[in-house]
Amino acid sequence: MVDNNEDKSESGDQADAVVEKEFLGEYIRECEDKFQQKAELRAQNDRQDYTSSEEDLQGLDCGVKKNCAFVKKLRNMTEGQKESLIKDMLSLNLSKYISEVAGALVEAKLKMSDIPMAIKICSLLHQRYSDFSSQLLDSWNKSLPKKPSDLANLNLSKMRIDIRFFAELITCGIFTLKEGLPILGNLLTLLVTSDKENHNNINIILTFCRHCGDDYAGLTPRKMRILSDKYGISLVKSDFLASDRQRGLRNLLKDYYKSLASHIVRDHKSLQSLERQNRRTLISKGELSEKRKEKFEQAQIAFQKLWSATQQMADILDEDLPELPLEAPDSLDDMDESTINLDISNRFKTSQEYDPSALWEDEDTRSFYEDIPDLKTLVPSILYKDSAKDGIKDRKDAAVPDKISKDEEGRAEDSATPVVGLMETVLEENEEETLNVDSEDDMLSNINEEEVNGVLTDEDSSKDAGQPSKDEKQSEGAKIVQPSPANKVVLEAFLTSLLSCVNRDIIDKAALNFCTNLNTKYTRKKLIRALFTVPRTRLDLLPFYSRLVATLAPVMPHVATDLVQLLKQDFKFHIRKKDQINIESKIKNVRFIGELVKFKIFPKSEALACLRLLLNDFVHHHIEMACNLLETCGRYLFRSPDSHHRCKLLLEQMMRKKSLLPYDSRYMTTIENAYYFANPPETQTIARHERPPMHEYIRKLLYKDLCRTNLDKILILIRKLDWDDPDVSSYAIKCFTSIWNVRFYNIRCVANLLAALIPYQDWVIPQVIDGVLEDIRLMMEINHPKYNQRRISIMRYIGEMYNYRLIESNVVFKILYSLITYGIYYNTPEVFSEIDPPDNLFRIRLICQVLETCGQYFNSGSSKKKLDCFIIVYQKYFWLKKSQEFYTDEYPFPVNLEILFKDTIHALRPKFKFAENLEDANQEVEKIFNELKPKLSELFPTLNVDPNAEQPIGDDEDKRLNSIVEVDEDLDSECNLPDMDESDDDNNSEIDRDRGSGDQGVKNRSSNLTNTDEGSDTEGEKERMVLDDRSMPPKLVECPEDDLFRKEFDRIMSESLISRGQEAIRGTLNDIVIPMNKLVAAKKSVAFSDIGSAASSKDEENSEKLNNNETPTLNLMVMTRAKGNKPLLKPVQVPIDSDLALSLKQKEEAERAEKQQVKKLTLHINERREMEETMTDKNNSMLVINFNRDSRRKYQHPKGAPDIDLIFGSK
Repeated sequence: MVDNNEDKSESGDQADAVVEKEFLGEYIRECEDKFQQKAELRAQNDRQDYTSSEEDLQGLDCGVKKNCAFVKKLRNMTEGQKESLIKDMLSLNLSKYISEVAGALVEAKLKMSDIPMAIKICSLLHQRYSDFSSQLLDSWNKSLPKKPSDLANLNLSKMRIDIRFFAELITCGIFTLKEGLPILGNLLTLLVTSDKENHNNINIILTFCRHCGDDYAGLTPRKMRILSDKYGISLVKSDFLASDRQRGLRNLLKDYYKSLASHIVRDHKSLQSLERQNRRTLISKGELSEKRKEKFEQAQIAFQKLWSATQQMADILDEDLPELPLEAPDSLDDMDESTINLDISNRFKTSQEYDPSALWEDEDTRSFYEDIPDLKTLVPSILYKDSAKDGIKDRKDAAVPDKISKDEEGRAEDSATPVVGLMETVLEENEEETLNVDSEDDMLSNINEEEVNGVLTDEDSSKDAGQPSKDEKQSEGAKIVQPSPANKVVLEAFLTSLLSCVNRDIIDKAALNFCTNLNTKYTRKKLIRALFTVPRTRLDLLPFYSRLVATLAPVMPHVATDLVQLLKQDFKFHIRKKDQINIESKIKNVRFIGELVKFKIFPKSEALACLRLLLNDFVHHHIEMACNLLETCGRYLFRSPDSHHRCKLLLEQMMRKKSLLPYDSRYMTTIENAYYFANPPETQTIARHERPPMHEYIRKLLYKDLCRTNLDKILILIRKLDWDDPDVSSYAIKCFTSIWNVRFYNIRCVANLLAALIPYQDWVIPQVIDGVLEDIRLMMEINHPKYNQRRISIMRYIGEMYNYRLIESNVVFKILYSLITYGIYYNTPEVFSEIDPPDNLFRIRLICQVLETCGQYFNSGSSKKKLDCFIIVYQKYFWLKKSQEFYTDEYPFPVNLEILFKDTIHALRPKFKFAENLEDANQEVEKIFNELKPKLSELFPTLNVDPNAEQPIGDDEDKRLNSIVEVDEDLDSECNLPDMDESDDDNNSEIDRDRGSGDQGVKNRSSNLTNTDEGSDTEGEKERMVLDDRSMPPKLVECPEDDLFRKEFDRIMSESLISRGQEAIRGTLNDIVIPMNKLVAAKKSVAFSDIGSAASSKDEENSEKLNNNETPTLNLMVMTRAKGNKPLLKPVQVPIDSDLALSLKQKEEAERAEKQQVKKLTLHINERREMEETMTDKNNSMLVINFNRDSRRKYQHPKGAPDIDLIFGSK
């Protein structure tokens, strides 16, 4: 057998030698024929006796038409026109058209196969016309480039033809060596020296070397030289040029090749770098952009062309190919850690606490997925030796992928290049990772046909979990040893017990048991099938099954790989089928994949590829599958450095699809939950504000413990607070004010508690009310939706305060009117207010909340009239909102808000007739104001009663003090609405509400708050009496301002006493006393009368004196001392134009004007005091006495009620 094999090998070598010799002989014969033909043609062209004389050409056709036609044919000549062109040339006299013929030949659009025919025609023309060669050389000189600047617009395709054409003309003897070689040498030098970087002229040089290299450079292909040396057969050399003349060109070409070799190595490195970058991009992002793909394809095509030219150049020049080192695929990414460092968006990687434990939520989860028992240390190696070998063999077999690409033929053509298929390999690997449905039918050739097609359902699989199929029996009967019946029973018991392995310790023991007692090929396949066919409703088993696989993987690798392949194939089946059934099976598949990912059994890249496939068709069941996959392993993938970037891009893609596609609300919620589970928002740790224990205690009492059943207990605890401590009292008031922190149904309890606190801490209530009113105004100014629930709670609080008699009706109505007037432009609806924009309807709800809480008590007296008037104005506000232009049939006014408005009004005024539109509502408001306007004008002449006036402004033209006017109180007591009031007009002095709070006095309230609250609706109206407490003196409340006032007063008094004590005591000067009788007479003569009367009397006297031609005088009395120190008065007449008279007159007029001013001020002050007393009497004269209470009078704040006008503005 050995001799036969040696004989066969020797005979094969001999056959190869014969073939090679024949090939070498054919090459030598071709070279000999080529050299001989060129020598003969050169000899013919060198002979001058062939040149025709003029006599010989006279008989030929020299017509312009035929000669021009011939020249035109030369410009487009081809090999097929050779005979016709030669025939025409021989019949024409072209002596006058030689220059045109030469130009046509140089400009002719030839192919490489047309050059022999062109050489033949040029030889005939050269032999017939003596000046043809010179004309042709001139044309070539004009056409060929001579300097580097001429290469800018060079046509490379034509130059490739022209350089061979010109070289062949020299070789055939049409041009002499002296004429042609300098031009050719200059052209080659120019092409080579100017192209040592980009090598764009490589095809031109190759063409010259292939067809003319043996004549001008003595080039011999490497293959022929090797065969010649091998068989000792000498090759034929061209004798056209001497070897020393060929050496210069040969050295020039070799230098060009060296630069080409450097270029190819440089391009190879660049291509490898680009391929490596693309591979990283595929790993991180899962796809390549079109720009990157085009860039790589262009680079690869350019490299392949350059490499092919390098190979040809190396063979022609007999040079070695440059070495192109290839990087190992394994070290392509592993050696470069910049792949991870480039990921700057992974906030988990750069954090200080980043470590492997950051992948998990807590330590227990990390321990479950990472602390796997090592069976190699627990089990003897003899028990898993065979399974480990099978796993290694399986991995080696899997290392040779069975890839069938659609462009296989194109890659086969490029198989000669060293980097052929780099990008194709990367793309194929990516396609395998993304489980491309159209190209992965052969992924799992070792899986049963039943499993590949996905026909095996969960129910059928569970039934057949313990029995091998017929295909398995037929295909594996010879390989797998069937276990004994006893072992089958043990295996069935083990597989059944897996369904109850819901504990970490139990599943670890099961893994140890299987490896120790059941590790055979048959049992391993049954285990794989049992794991794969886990019931679809037992999702709780998936983490434990995955831990079992991870535990067995080191000693039974093929268990993990086969299960992964089964899951991938099942996933592919669900993607391909696109049905809307078996959602539980689909969810089980993706969750199983997610659990295996966290155990590092299922590759991360393939899990992300599965997610990408689901996002490509993100509808229906694919949404739930993607969300379940993210909920299972999304956070692990997002926090892992090697998969973070790609997972982040897929999550962003999912959110973009959610925002662009019209999904159901359930899907929207599912997508958001999955996204925020995988990528939880980055929240800053906010330091919790530590409150003092007393503050926490107060908050607990009011916000947590307070309810209807423990009001008495909470009141006692609230009373026990240290109200004298400013910090405690201020915080308690703040908690009472911040009613939005209380449960909504307990707001009534807070108001009840506040009312019960009046007998003990009566100064607290005004501060709470002030804070609530200020918050209402502040919320109207801010008008932000995030405060809506807060505003609702405040309005409920206001209503409950009124119900428990903490505030009066005028406060409630001022709040209600402020809600429909503040920041609203009724006259200019086109002007939008930021405080209350047209689309803001929340004030309607706020008003309804107040009316629902306390509106039922506005049913008699002036409060009834107020409410009737307000409802009409409120209706106008409602229609102002509803009649906005943007409310159309497509975007209607909210129906629930309209129902709320009507239900609230109907509950208070069942017979109220609603307006049909905004015009009707305006008419009703106009009607009410027209009825009120006459009475208001009588009471307040300067008051603006225009219903459409938005901001009434009044200016005081006089400097006098105007009286303080309370508009609401006068409206309550003076204005009547005859159309609305039926029976209670005579009861205007009565309190304006009848609230069934059921309070039984302060003492009973403090002792039985619960009964009071519950009996508020059952007790009827109590008899009321009017108590006039105007005679009661005001109650003095001590405050820090009083102490400060006393200190300042004492200081001023002390300083005054000290300053007066330092003054010298002087004697008193007794004035002269004017006698009373004289004083009366003097007053009669010189009285401080009115200016008009005094002037008239003086004018009469002066006129009489003027009539008597006497000078007018002024009568004065001069008082002197008589005997006995008695005063004496003497009349003196002073001329009226004297200085004394004039000064006295001016002084008298000044005193009179001052008295008039003081008189006016005094009268105005008195009038103001009277009006204030009148208003005070009206406010304090009506007090309701509850007979169930003790004799304690109602609390009156010394500073008065909160200034509502200051907060909400006067109406």
